Amino acid sequence: MVNAIKGLFISCDIPMAQFIVNMNASLPASERFIVHMLDPTHMFVQPHVAEMIRSKIGEFRDQNSYEKPQ
Repeated sequence: MVNAIKGLFISCDIPMAQFIVNMNASLPASERFIVHMLDPTHMFVQPHVAEMIRSKIGEFRDQNSYEKPQ
């Protein structure tokens, strides 16, 4: 039998993939969302975490943005 799992395919660069992996590792085992790491830049995750990943990446980018002082 073949088991099918509904999920979300993510393709990104290696630093962003490591950010997502670290975010996944910081959660309790029951809440982890990465189903399978396909290679260093592609992963398959549970579909319900898409918005959480987007918001965490947005926060990360905001924290790492330089704003020139006026």
